[in-house]
Amino acid sequence: MEAALYGPDGFYRRREGPAAHFRTSVHASPLFAGAVARLLCRVDAALGHPGELAFVDMGAGRGELTAGVLAALPADVTARARAYAVERAERPEGLDARVEWRAELPDGVTGLLFANEWLDNVPLDVAERAPDGALRRVLVRDDGTEELGGPVDGPDAAWLARWWPLGTEPGLRAEIGRPRDEAWAAAVATLTRGLAVAVDYAHTRAHRPPFGTLTGFRAGREEPPVPDGSRDITAHVALDACALPDARLLSQRAALHALGVVGDRPPLTLASSDPAAYVRALTRAGEAAELTAAGGLGDFGWLAQPVDVRLEDVLAP
Repeated sequence: MEAALYGPDGFYRRREGPAAHFRTSVHASPLFAGAVARLLCRVDAALGHPGELAFVDMGAGRGELTAGVLAALPADVTARARAYAVERAERPEGLDARVEWRAELPDGVTGLLFANEWLDNVPLDVAERAPDGALRRVLVRDDGTEELGGPVDGPDAAWLARWWPLGTEPGLRAEIGRPRDEAWAAAVATLTRGLAVAVDYAHTRAHRPPFGTLTGFRAGREEPPVPDGSRDITAHVALDACALPDARLLSQRAALHALGVVGDRPPLTLASSDPAAYVRALTRAGEAAELTAAGGLGDFGWLAQPVDVRLEDVLAP
């Protein structure tokens, strides 16, 4: 998975970028970047308006969210904002010069760290209940053929016992999320003060899928997770396992509503008094509805992790 995604010929090294293969909330509407910008402003206020305010876009793709947030900030915040886009691919052409492009997270920053669909691409192993009753690692070749390998033991076995206990039926699968827990803890540790948010398709211990979620995406279509570099390889995230003390889990629908993104239809009276404004408002309502839709983007999980701030001051329900 590591080589297929981030190796020299890996999917995330490809010039066309992930937006050519799948659509995230960032691509769905500028309302998403606007909501993140409002969240950054709330963090700024909760921090007492520090001299330098960081926005860290973890897993930045081609910098679309970072650029959108900078464009949506009020002038007084923009003057103090420092934007970091963290991504292993090369810096895209034409990106706002104010964006600092990095392969690694900056350390010791104050502000908002936002990881939109990053953790689902942190590589992990898959475990399967074998016919002999043991939990074994699933091995895969470049052409996608699989076989069972050695037993799962040590810290990975302990993680499964706590966060994804499997039944005894052969063929049951789990994705070992320990590397994601560690990656998230390391990312949060780079904040001196502020808020860290991870947004992803997710599940919790009470509702783990019995056969896992590992899959591939290419050119807008779901495909088998063949690790040949031609497609995204992704698995949903056990966000409850990632959560550190004082964190809060909520749906994207709830989070965006708290940030002012709602899909209410504009009043029909506006259509007669100002038709152009009505069309604009109707477009915004449609985009907001897509971002918050049940069964779609609204079901994404948000993991909000405060660092020396009160969560209720920045993401109140």
